[in-house]
Amino acid sequence: MASDLNFVEYVCDQAGDAGRLSFRKMFGEYAIYLEKKVVALVCDNQLFVKPTKTGRALLQSVVESPPYPGAKAYFLIGAIIEDRDLMAARFKAP
Repeated sequence: MASDLNFVEYVCDQAGDAGRLSFRKMFGEYAIYLEKKVVALVCDNQLFVKPTKTGRALLQSVVESPPYPGAKAYFLIGAIIEDRDLMAARFKAP
């Protein structure tokens, strides 16, 4: 199932304080970029953020899942999408 553009725009709006975010459609799904570097994927209207040690510490409780079959595990982001400050911090975390 392809992701909805409205969801991708909502995710970028919620994390907007992280810096210059952009996105690109890829095979029906989306990659989210921070300053031209991929930081997350949106697949099946779910947000998957690249895993980092700093990001793991910020999120406290982490669910890891591959965004598509055969991919490495990313952090699957759920309810924290509603927390603008945490979203921005997570996208900026190295």
